Amino acid sequence: MSIAVAVRKGGHIALATDSMTSMGPERVPAENRIDRKYITLGNVHLATTGWTLYSNILEDLLARRRGTPRLTDERSIFRFFNEFWHVLHERYSFVRDQAGGDDDGSPFGSLDSSFLVVAPGGLFSVATDLSVTRFERYFAIGSGAHAAMGACHALFDGPGSAADVARAAAAAAIAHDIYCGPPINEVSVRERRARAAASGARKGAKKKAARGR
Repeated sequence: MSIAVAVRKGGHIALATDSMTSMGPERVPAENRIDRKYITLGNVHLATTGWTLYSNILEDLLARRRGTPRLTDERSIFRFFNEFWHVLHERYSFVRDQAGGDDDGSPFGSLDSSFLVVAPGGLFSVATDLSVTRFERYFAIGSGAHAAMGACHALFDGPGSAADVARAAAAAAIAHDIYCGPPINEVSVRERRARAAASGARKGAKKKAARGR
């Protein structure tokens, strides 16, 4: 259980996570272990919440895989997690098909964990059933998600940057959820569209300057 919250604002997408590790009723002190709750794949950051074992499996899969996956949009992210699902059942025999059992009413399998993808191409969530959703402003996953989402809603239109809002949202989750704990980890990417717009503005300025000569 944990918090991972991402905010898209001002041409940047910021990710903030907590660091607490819990093992059943036991909580590991921060001075003994700090878990970032995300992995970095080139210029993409992938946050995980739920079973810690999925982080181990993801890192093992990526170490065996040829090349870094391109997580640029809904389709590419869905394809990667479909590959992840296939490898789970092919290579890791201890993984069960559905955490809720065959009679939980859902026609789909479940990872019983969710993910956030922060990339130059956007902000995406991957739900327990592997459905991929793009978000325009913010989203949070983990046991502290409700507190984090409320903080994002209250702060998003204020003067703070994407990083400011994400940090405050993670702090709200830590303050109100017993399964979240400090310190806060932060990372951000610059949006591809923002870079393209900035490049276009520079080219336009150069053209104007050339015409004025």
